[in-house]
Amino acid sequence: MRVLHTSDWHVGRTFHGRDLLGDQEAVLGGLAELVTEEQVDVVVVAGDLYDRAVPSGEAVQTCVRVLSRIREAGAQLVITSGNHDSAPRVGAFADFAAAGGLHLRTRIDALHEPVLLGDEHGPVAFYGIPYLEPDPAKHALKALADVPGASEEIGSRGHTAVLSEAMNRIRADLGDRPRGTRSVVLAHAFVTGGEGSESERTIAVGGVEQVPGAVFDGVDYVALGHLHGPQTLAEHLRYSGSPLAYSFSEAAHRKSVWLVDLDADGLAEVRRRELPVPRELATIEGELDELLEDPEHAAAEDCYVSATLTDEVRPLEAMRRLQERFPHAVHLEWRPATGKATAPLRYAEIVRGRDDNSLAARFVEDCRGAEPTDSERALLDEALHAVTAAEGAE
Repeated sequence: MRVLHTSDWHVGRTFHGRDLLGDQEAVLGGLAELVTEEQVDVVVVAGDLYDRAVPSGEAVQTCVRVLSRIREAGAQLVITSGNHDSAPRVGAFADFAAAGGLHLRTRIDALHEPVLLGDEHGPVAFYGIPYLEPDPAKHALKALADVPGASEEIGSRGHTAVLSEAMNRIRADLGDRPRGTRSVVLAHAFVTGGEGSESERTIAVGGVEQVPGAVFDGVDYVALGHLHGPQTLAEHLRYSGSPLAYSFSEAAHRKSVWLVDLDADGLAEVRRRELPVPRELATIEGELDELLEDPEHAAAEDCYVSATLTDEVRPLEAMRRLQERFPHAVHLEWRPATGKATAPLRYAEIVRGRDDNSLAARFVEDCRGAEPTDSERALLDEALHAVTAAEGAE
């Protein structure tokens, strides 16, 4: 059996305000071609199908089109929910969807019940562990004490406790199945040894979000989700990462998916297939005029750009001017070479003995690195006069 391991689609996410639905549909829809080319039997999505608990109608329709293309290409789909998803919404109509080859595993009370799919060597059990918020999941798991493998008392707090309990129940179920049954677990978690990026939402509870990889021992392959960079923690324990970059910290990522082959004895081979990049990311730094003129930055003109300006004075209309050369510039910081913008402000000293006009002028200077012009001072005076007049009329 050949399995395509993906995760963290985050359908509906924006990139610094830019709509990514078109890029997402292009990349994710292309997975259908990979299914055909590589004769993939099962596509798994290890959480965060959507970017928010209540996705927009457009995001849902995009997801429906992508999933339909993959199913039409001949692969079954197994999906579990992540910390960005709403498990009840993703899992809605699961029983009906399964009849069409879309298997949604989002219920804590059913995480030990696998999707059973077969090949010439027999059955493969796919277990989906939805994202487990520790305290609610702990109570839900305690309520299911009659499930095989259930502990009388779940141990310490945190992700390790609930994931350990979930895996105990999965191993118990697997142990009762025919000899030679192979197993794949989908889990959405931060496993020790993984490397995060700026675009994952923290799942820390009480300061502890990481779980040891040994929690997942005893199965043939673990398809992990949550971290956005593709990573190998062990031969059978991997993150596929997100299919697109969702922060500039991911600029060096090579977005990809894993092709996982299972033979009669279990895990046989894992191969990496890189995904297309709709638009590269670039970071540039320097004074605005230099960035607009230097031919060295030509390669960034068609990229999503994050720019750091080092001008001593904050340039006016910097983003508009930057987008004249870099139309896909989406992020801008002002960090003057002298460090003026980050100098600590001593509020008590700044306000002492100053009137409203001088405080307003100082605010402009602190924000921009230069005093207001005469025309700006006149506008500030006019605004302050209007406020004073309005207060006097009350």
